[in-house]
Amino acid sequence: MRHDAGRLPAFLAERDGEVVGLLTYAVHSDAMEVVTVDALERRVGVGSELLAAAVAAASARGLRRLWLVTTNDNLDALRFYQRRGMRVANVHRGAVDLARGLKPSIPTVGEHGIEVHDEIELEFLL
Repeated sequence: MRHDAGRLPAFLAERDGEVVGLLTYAVHSDAMEVVTVDALERRVGVGSELLAAAVAAASARGLRRLWLVTTNDNLDALRFYQRRGMRVANVHRGAVDLARGLKPSIPTVGEHGIEVHDEIELEFLL
């Protein structure tokens, strides 16, 4: 699914009046999709707070699940989300290869020298 993250609702994380993080999301019927998570500082709790805010908002709206997609090379994201209780829901084999056909600028090799081919969908069931 394609999104213009600049037009999506968001949660902001602030520290001392400065924005230190942003999470954008989209709601589809009974689920909230986390589209982007950006923390200016890593490993200080910004991403965790943003994700917790999204889960709380999804629960308050009575949604069934919160989900997101990352690529197979993004080991830091996979570790981050799973340590916070998210589970692998689906693996979309070759999804990045297909997307690369539409957007050739998508790299073929990503983090840690891992070839990028697949999308991994993670979720919280609420």
